[in-house]
Amino acid sequence: MNPTQLSRELRTARTPDLKRRRWIIGLSLLGVALGQIVTLYQTGIIRHLPDPPVGPFDSDKVDASDYAYKRLDLPDAAGMIITYGLTTALAAAGGKDRALMKPWLPLLMGAKLVGDIATNLTLAREEWQDNKALCFYCQTASVVSVASLALAVPELLRAGRNALDSGPNSVAQV
Repeated sequence: MNPTQLSRELRTARTPDLKRRRWIIGLSLLGVALGQIVTLYQTGIIRHLPDPPVGPFDSDKVDASDYAYKRLDLPDAAGMIITYGLTTALAAAGGKDRALMKPWLPLLMGAKLVGDIATNLTLAREEWQDNKALCFYCQTASVVSVASLALAVPELLRAGRNALDSGPNSVAQV
């Protein structure tokens, strides 16, 4: 797509899909911010993660536990920043008619969101099993992923129909 046209469409076009994509972008950037806050704690820049006064939350305990450092030799929230950044990029990619012109983009974003939700559920189970507590920031990020997928469904359905109508070449043309 022409960069001038893409810039104009992403900034000024008013379509239902773009409105929902903008919400997904905002939610994903909230996920990035949540990851940044926890990373500040996990790397010793801040000393405490405040939690709501109700619920099974003890973010300090969870985010300082072995559970939070056992993958890839880094604090898990640093990965959270990357994954929500990638979702931001996938939601921002393509013009207003990407479900028609490049259906693989929304389909890839949808697959990413489904994967995020599956990962978040697995991690929440581990978080609870290992700590008998949950990280408020991580669980808020899980809600972000579920809300993002719900917002993506109309574009995903349209992209899926367009990919099927155009044959396998439309999805394979990456």
